[in-house]
Amino acid sequence: MPFVAEARATGADAFVVASYGKIVPQALLDVVPIAFNVHPSLLPLYRGATPLQTAIRDGRAETGVTIIAMDKGMDTGDVLLQERTPIGPTETYGELHDRLAARGAELVVEAVERHANGTLERRPQSDVARELGISDDEIARTLTRPLRKEDLQIDWSQPASRVVDHIRSLSPAPAARTERMGETIKVLRAHVAADGSVVFDFVVPPGRRPMAGDVYARHAQQRER
Repeated sequence: MPFVAEARATGADAFVVASYGKIVPQALLDVVPIAFNVHPSLLPLYRGATPLQTAIRDGRAETGVTIIAMDKGMDTGDVLLQERTPIGPTETYGELHDRLAARGAELVVEAVERHANGTLERRPQSDVARELGISDDEIARTLTRPLRKEDLQIDWSQPASRVVDHIRSLSPAPAARTERMGETIKVLRAHVAADGSVVFDFVVPPGRRPMAGDVYARHAQQRER
C-alpha cells in the first residue's frame, strides 16, 4: 500500500478522519499511535455511512457527535468524546449536517489537545451502551448503509409524519422523489396539514429550479387545461 509508506514517512503522531464512509485498513491505522474519527451520531447507535439521514428518517428527536479512536471495524472504536444535540422538528439533513460538521471540527480539536496533554479518556462502546441502556438489538437495528435509488422514492403507504421525516432526511440532496402530474419531482420540504395530509412546501420539477409547492400545483393545473 503506497499511501501507508507515505504516511509513515511523515512521522505523524495521529491523524483525523471525517466523512470517509469506508473502513480504513489496519496497516494504515498502525502507522500512528491513534487515529481520530468524527462520527455524526451517538455511537454505538447509527454506525455506518448515513447516520444523519437515517436518524431523521426514523423520526429521532436527538442525535450527536462522537469522536472515536479508530479500529478495524466500522465505527466501533473507543469513544473519546461525545456530545448530544436535539434534532429540530423541521430540520433537514443538510441543516443538521452543517451544524454537526462545525461542532465535530471543534470537538476533534479538543480530543487532539487532550491526547497531547494526557487527559483523554477512552471508553469502549460496550460500556457506553450499558450506561445508556442501549441493547444489542437496537445497535443492530440502527446500522446504516449507503443510499440506494429506491431509498429516494416516497412511500405513500407510510403515515404522513413518516413521509415528512423521509423528505427531511434527503433534503436538499439527493432529495426525495415522487410522481405528480405525469412527471417525477423532487420534494425538498413538506409538512403535515391539519387534516392529516402531506403538503409540499418546496419542490423541484424536472429541469426547473426549486419552487413553492402551491406554485407548482397551479402551474401543473394550468398545463392540464
